[in-house]
Amino acid sequence: MGKNLVIVESPSKSKTIEKYLGASYQVTSSKGHIRDLATTGKGGLGVDVENHFEPHYIVNKDKKDVVKELKKCVKEAETVYLATDPDREGEAISWHLANVLDLDVDTTNRIVFNEVTKDAILNALDHPRTIDKNLVKSQETRRVLDRIIGFKLSKLLQNKIKSKSAGRVQSVALRLIVEKEKEIEAFKPEEYWKVKAKFLKDDISFEAQLSKYQNKKIELKNEEETNKVYESLNKEFIVSEIKKSLKKRQSKPPFITSTLQQEASSKLNFKAKRTMSIAQKLYEGIDIGEETVGLITYMRTDSIRLSNAFINETKDYIEQKYGKNYVGSVKVSKKQENIQDAHEAIRPTSALRTPESIKEYLSADEYKLYSMIYARAMASLMAPASFDATSLLLLNNDYLFKASGSVLKFDGYLRVYASYEKQNDELLPELKQDEMLVSQDIQKTQHFTKPPARYTEAKLIRELEELGIGRPSTYASIIDTIVSRAYVEIVDKAFKPTESGILTNEKLVEFFDSIINVEYTAQMEKELDEIAEGVDDYETALTAFMEKFEPLLNNAYESMEKIQPKKTGEQCPECGHDLVIRKGRYGEFVACSNYPECKYIQKKPVGIEYTGEDCPKCGKPMVFKKGRYGKFEACSGYPECKYIKNQKKNDEPETTDEVCPKCGSPVVIKKGRFGTFKACSAYPKCKTIIK
Repeated sequence: MGKNLVIVESPSKSKTIEKYLGASYQVTSSKGHIRDLATTGKGGLGVDVENHFEPHYIVNKDKKDVVKELKKCVKEAETVYLATDPDREGEAISWHLANVLDLDVDTTNRIVFNEVTKDAILNALDHPRTIDKNLVKSQETRRVLDRIIGFKLSKLLQNKIKSKSAGRVQSVALRLIVEKEKEIEAFKPEEYWKVKAKFLKDDISFEAQLSKYQNKKIELKNEEETNKVYESLNKEFIVSEIKKSLKKRQSKPPFITSTLQQEASSKLNFKAKRTMSIAQKLYEGIDIGEETVGLITYMRTDSIRLSNAFINETKDYIEQKYGKNYVGSVKVSKKQENIQDAHEAIRPTSALRTPESIKEYLSADEYKLYSMIYARAMASLMAPASFDATSLLLLNNDYLFKASGSVLKFDGYLRVYASYEKQNDELLPELKQDEMLVSQDIQKTQHFTKPPARYTEAKLIRELEELGIGRPSTYASIIDTIVSRAYVEIVDKAFKPTESGILTNEKLVEFFDSIINVEYTAQMEKELDEIAEGVDDYETALTAFMEKFEPLLNNAYESMEKIQPKKTGEQCPECGHDLVIRKGRYGEFVACSNYPECKYIQKKPVGIEYTGEDCPKCGKPMVFKKGRYGKFEACSGYPECKYIKNQKKNDEPETTDEVCPKCGSPVVIKKGRFGTFKACSAYPKCKTIIK
């Protein structure tokens, strides 16, 4: 008898699962998608738009050997289980596997698990199901939609304005960034002033800020207004009101994909792509001593639900470790729309597997991310933190100054989450009603309103999520695409649109405003959800889209002005026409404007600065290049010739009048990645750096 065959997506996951199932099972991997839409047919779409949007799939070139091996395994197997990821993409991969491997789609055993642990795998094998065709159709609709928009819009923009690409969701993300930049550019700062009084009592210093005049809110717009207030004040303040209350701060729910990416960006400085890559490893399985186990649940989810088993285990753990008063209640989602497939939240697979207990088996990045996921899930089931809060009003000639303070009374969930959510006590002294305080100082300060901040990666992900654009699995690739296409650049960890990005957005807004916008894109996401639920269908959704899209595309081809390439001022040596700067896949180059009649291309690359010397190794011209440590001279024949001129021989470091305190050698000024610094000239024998 043959073995039972289990097909998963990733090789690392297959190794983990095979250890759980024993000798009667073989676990192998499809290594992701095995086939995709072809690039043949009308427009290279791989979709017959005129024939009910019939898709044409082909096996990916790099997966032909994988498919060959899978067919061999299926032939020898007694039973085949399809165990791809528990989302739409995973469901579609199972469907493609069934079709390519000649398995019966209606009876094939599809198994789903949210975590790679022995109990979860065995439970999944006990509850197989058929492939969910509605989920498959939802994924297929998204793929076809993205192919049509991507191919047709990209072709248009490449032809008209030399842009690299456009996409259903990436173009909306770019639009958000460009519109934010316009807000910043249009922003006019407004002047305002603050007046603060400083006090000291019982060795406790605190500040109070002007907030009202005769019980009405006061805003100071200029120095003249501020001076009138300032001159009306004296040093004596009367305590007019003291309010004390007990405030509670609830913990946040466990992570979903978007919140994990946001927190990893702001707290760990991880890019979304890096976060998802690390999370994938934690999910698929890590060797921890004598066992291999998935440390977290599936990392593509927008549900905050936790399993009852985990809740019970975690509450017991919290009670035993911290005490019964630290046990909290379960978080319930208020958001009902667009919750994909009702997965669990991202959580550790066991509350007993603390980060410290497995630290030796994890890389530094894996430990950081696992620690944060663990702390967040634990905190979500812990009691709220409570604070003694005090609000204070001080009166001075009808001017009210406000001070507030809070002191942590019970740490609650902060016991495990304090390092990710800091709380500083703001102390106020004990005061009595109508008590008089003498200020140490009264200050008036000028301020200006600030423009809105650019989107950081975390803020952009939060915005996309709140607007209902994209899905958990797509945020990282959306950001990666607009950066790699050079539509945005990163300035101070935030996205700033480039000239190319601004131009691309400008043309998309001008000609495709009705579909490349927040509302329409969010509506399309709802339609995809409805297809997954069986409410809407593939052809209806795509037909409605094409009826809207095609007239816009035709109008753009007719009306969008084509940007002509920039002239160099030189003439083609072969035909006499103007030479122009063109863009290719490897950057800019100079060519004849009379193409395709004349195919002359200038060999000298654009923007190259020559040194005037020849390479001593191969004789080709030497050029100036820029590296991480600044400008250097290298051979223009790279990568065939990798000669780099030794800068140290021609650019000796500047000497100083100082001597090394350790060896007595002269101290010199050197250049490093962070600027100039003083160091011993005897390096590497003496590695002294002078502060």
